[in-house]
This record gives sequence, structure tokens and C-alpha cells, in this order.
Amino acid sequence: MSLLDLDEWLIDLAAHVDLVYSPIADTKIFPSAVDLALVEGAIANNEHLELIHTIRRNSRILVSLGDCAVTGNVTALRNPLGAAAPTLQQIYVDHGDPRGIIPSEPGIVPVLLDTVVPVHAVVPVDHFLPGCPPPAPRIRAMLEALLEGRTPDAQGPEMLRFG
Repeated sequence: MSLLDLDEWLIDLAAHVDLVYSPIADTKIFPSAVDLALVEGAIANNEHLELIHTIRRNSRILVSLGDCAVTGNVTALRNPLGAAAPTLQQIYVDHGDPRGIIPSEPGIVPVLLDTVVPVHAVVPVDHFLPGCPPPAPRIRAMLEALLEGRTPDAQGPEMLRFG
């Protein structure tokens, strides 16, 4: 949503970029030779793990966008509960579904990792943009710098604030 808060600047941005992969574009396969990938969200299941390796392999610059990608944040709140299997047992059997069934249909429900981790715990990240979510001016500042071939200035309270 913060990306959409860039409002009319998105029109200017569209003149300089091609959106090749996103939930908006509904592309199923991450393409090769991507200049810039903005990745939001932590790595919590086997699909995330596979996709982040593909994104890193096929992207020149990778940005962790938002506190979940940078630190694990809310998604990682399940980590103190322990491994995935006992967590699912508590959620679905002990406290949830009256039938006591843990969803496990192959190919439909991704397999949870035992620990939720931030993106940089799995692959190298070039830039970090914290915030939950990062405000539009922060996103714009980073994108403008990267489009101009500059290293983003991620200093000061406005650029580094979490939450």
C-alpha cells in the first residue's frame, strides 16, 4: 500500500521501469535479468525459500522492503513457539479446528520452516528499507537513488526508523 501512496510519482516511475513480477502483474515465474527486486515479507515456508533464491539469482540489486523482510518482525512472532510441527499442532488441533486436522494437502499448503527468518539470513541483500510499512517518501528516496545509479542514503531517523 505504501508503494501506491507514491501517487502521481508512480506515473513518472513507470516511464523508467518495467514491472515484470508482482502480485499485481500475476506473473507465475520470476524472470531472469531483473535489475531491481523489492522483496517484502519474511522467509517462513518452503515456497518463500525457493522463490528468494530464484529472485537473488536473477536480480542485480535486491532490496529488503519493510520490517518483515529486514528483521522477520510480526511473521517471526511464531519462532518462540518452537518448530513448525508443534506450532501447527497447537494452532489447528489443540486450539483450532474442531476436527483436529492440520492442513497438509501437497501443492496447496506450503510447508512451514521451523524458524521464520529475514531475507538476509538466506541470501545476500544489497539494501535495506525498514518500516512497517516503509512510508512512501522513504520508498521514493531509495528508488530515485537507485534509478540515478547512486547508493541510497539510508541514514538519519527518517530513513532508518522501524515500526
